[in-house]
Amino acid sequence: MAKKAASFAALGGLVFSTDAGRHCPDCSQPVDACICKQTVIPAGDGIARVRRESKGRGGKTVTTITGVPLAEDALSTLATTLKKRCGTGGTLKDGVIEIQGEHVELLLAELIKLGFKAKKSGG
Repeated sequence: MAKKAASFAALGGLVFSTDAGRHCPDCSQPVDACICKQTVIPAGDGIARVRRESKGRGGKTVTTITGVPLAEDALSTLATTLKKRCGTGGTLKDGVIEIQGEHVELLLAELIKLGFKAKKSGG
């Protein structure tokens, strides 16, 4: 039968720690070798589709942009640029840029000016 330790020092070191250290919480790799934040361009036809939506938003209108062929970091920068251009708020969710308000024509012109293939989608 094993003898019970009388003190923490007798246990020989660290017993339990909640510290995650310098590891990525998504892929559990060290931060410098993280594989989940690599610049992966989403698959698609390379055409940015701009549409107006209000469904499921309590009647509020947002303009969504999908299919932009950019990695996550560049997509975030583009979303910030477009929000400033429209003078409104917005967000980036799962690769879809959402801009508050109805700005379809303005965003189409801006995306084309920035060199993207863009077209109006929906009604």
